[in-house]
Amino acid sequence: MRWMHSLVGRERTLDADQKLGFSLAFVAGAANAGGFLAVGQYTSHMSGIVSTMADQFVLGNAKLVLAGLGAFVCFTAGAATSSLLINWARRRRMHSEYALSLLVEAVLMLGFGLLGGWLSTHAGFILPFTVMWLCYLMGLQNAIVTKLSNKRIRTTHVTGLVTDIGIEIGRLLYWNRHNRPDLQPVVADRTLLAVNLGLLSLFLSGGIAGAWAFQRVGFVATVPLALLLLLLAVMPVWEDVQIRSRLLRLRLGRR
Repeated sequence: MRWMHSLVGRERTLDADQKLGFSLAFVAGAANAGGFLAVGQYTSHMSGIVSTMADQFVLGNAKLVLAGLGAFVCFTAGAATSSLLINWARRRRMHSEYALSLLVEAVLMLGFGLLGGWLSTHAGFILPFTVMWLCYLMGLQNAIVTKLSNKRIRTTHVTGLVTDIGIEIGRLLYWNRHNRPDLQPVVADRTLLAVNLGLLSLFLSGGIAGAWAFQRVGFVATVPLALLLLLLAVMPVWEDVQIRSRLLRLRLGRR
């Protein structure tokens, strides 16, 4: 359990960032693929959503433009919520600086898994709400990893991962023919390349697992993902609860 605590603790290391990133990349891939089967739309792909809004605006389909705008706003709101929670906890030097956002994501994902079957029976009215719910989750998660890794790692932004992989492969293949002291040799960051390949592989693996599970058990497939997030978040949050409780008892004892 201490190992789990180190993944989301206040004190960060590159190793902890990478391991948490791998875990959350799997979760994001599973939620994104399962969400597509549930609502017929990928909910972490903001480039596609904004492009769809532009297309539908030209075609005069105001309903789909508004639906895309709602998804965009919810993704942004999720990222903003994560930033607010992290900065609020950071100012108070709480152990759950990053775990609070994970806890919110876990609760919302658990709610999606448990209520999804009911939501699907009201597809005409609830479907846009479900899409926005999932977009909010994706924004929340992407901001968590972006903040704790100082923008080094993203778990839902596969376009950025593939771009970085291509850049490092280009550097790896570059032939430094001239040994000139006035020029720095072109050298690939092999660690970054390995991390990004790992994130991409786990996002893909999560997508396969999420789609497979959703086909067989439906919305309940997201419940194990929510429980994994709860497991990651619970220890730092519990530590802060215990500290606050002790402080409260001390204050009451002095009165």
